[in-house]
Amino acid sequence: MAGALLALRPFWFWGPLYSFPMGSPPNAKQLVPMLNVSDMARSVRFYTDGLGFTFRHRWMPGGKLRWCWLDLDGISVMLQEYLPGRVPEGKLGLGADFCVMCDDAVGYYRQLLANGLNPEEPFVGNGLWVTRIDDPDGYKLFFESPTDVPEETKLSELQLA
Repeated sequence: MAGALLALRPFWFWGPLYSFPMGSPPNAKQLVPMLNVSDMARSVRFYTDGLGFTFRHRWMPGGKLRWCWLDLDGISVMLQEYLPGRVPEGKLGLGADFCVMCDDAVGYYRQLLANGLNPEEPFVGNGLWVTRIDDPDGYKLFFESPTDVPEETKLSELQLA
């Protein structure tokens, strides 16, 4: 009878499938997205010259940059170029959005414009200023910062007032 009662308990009752020994927490430190890119030189220019990232690590077999780890104010991204003939069919960058929390998303928007990029006009959503820019492969980057400005307000509406 005891076996029958155990079988009736829901799967979540038994706890996690994997556990760590007492006093041994996970060793996770940072999640760093790795973006596969179609043109490394173009992507590096976008992330460094346009967005302001700097190199932390790079891998250059045969003198050609194939992979890099870039940093900007505590956030990181890795870029790796597809091998020739391995770029997938269709549009790249689908399926993931990257939200970067900032102190001043509107100020960053203005810096992106000054750097020659074309980010979307900031608007307020969910109590945050939000500006979006897509990288050369279509990965969507959202830069956001808290605000008290009413929802759905566009930056241009405030500048006109």
